[in-house]
Amino acid sequence: MIDTFADTIRRAAADGKTLRIRGGGSKDFYGVALEGDVLDTSGYAGVVDYEPSELVMTVRSGTPLTEVETKLAECGQMLAFEPPHFGASSTIGGAVASGFSGPRRAAAGSARDFVLGARVLDATGRDLSFGGQVMKNVAGYDLSRFIAGSFGTLALITELSLKVLPRPVAETTLRFEMNEAQAIEAMNRWAGQPLPLSATCFVDGKLWVRLSGAKAAVDAAVKKLGGEQPADAIAFWTSLRDQTHPFFADAATLWRLSIRSTAQPLQLGSQLIEWNGALRWVAAADAESAHGAAQSAGGHATLYRGGAKAAGIQRLAPPVLALHQRLKRALDPQGVFGRHRIHPEF
Repeated sequence: MIDTFADTIRRAAADGKTLRIRGGGSKDFYGVALEGDVLDTSGYAGVVDYEPSELVMTVRSGTPLTEVETKLAECGQMLAFEPPHFGASSTIGGAVASGFSGPRRAAAGSARDFVLGARVLDATGRDLSFGGQVMKNVAGYDLSRFIAGSFGTLALITELSLKVLPRPVAETTLRFEMNEAQAIEAMNRWAGQPLPLSATCFVDGKLWVRLSGAKAAVDAAVKKLGGEQPADAIAFWTSLRDQTHPFFADAATLWRLSIRSTAQPLQLGSQLIEWNGALRWVAAADAESAHGAAQSAGGHATLYRGGAKAAGIQRLAPPVLALHQRLKRALDPQGVFGRHRIHPEF
């Protein structure tokens, strides 16, 4: 199948056409809608190598995300960046290509942090490999890290080597009633203490805190923090990860603001706060308000879903835009892969 993919890419390059890389299609909502022929990777599936004792899995990009997680769970392990599914069709290639991370991101790291290596086809159809199966083994530029979060605009991912982690021995969720300012202060204060925090979320006047780790550490944290232990905790974190929570379901337009965790409450209407205050989801804000609030709080805003995307979903500073343009020209000078999905300039 690699040869078939390479032939398709070479033909598109020769004909001046654009290809839309697509696995399960669960991230089709993101960015500007693309034109061009679909390069479907969903049939290229399967685990290439998995050594639980080494905490490394190598897998083909079209492998369903649920299949990867099930195999890891059988060995008491997990994808620590807790990738969103957005439906049963989600693939591991799409999870890494999108770079999306779930509720555990502030504690464990992002999708990019767990990519050890990648096998890709470039815009000329060349079969290239970067990185490997161990940490700190790369000299020079590590293209596998560029691929994470590129949404198929730089190269076609065919295989990924991922670092995996053991599942926590114990896990408990606490819930507290407080206002937004109190929640932001509490999240930041607790994040600075030796507590086994694995996720936080403030929504609808309640702060949810997930504790994960050794049983003794979790029990001690529960005793220290107090709060109530809701019976629907697992369902809540899953709804947050996959954005099936009512907050997301009711938001026709959704902005994602990545800002200082200590930033005070933003006056932008209905919000959901994650990652100890560093991630603010905002429903129904206008573009100027969202970008202005994010900039004032030391971060940036992304039009995640809905709204007008013709001008792109982010406003990049000139130096950052220049870097993106140079990277696109270096890896895909003819624009074979998904032009303009994230920004009209590349």
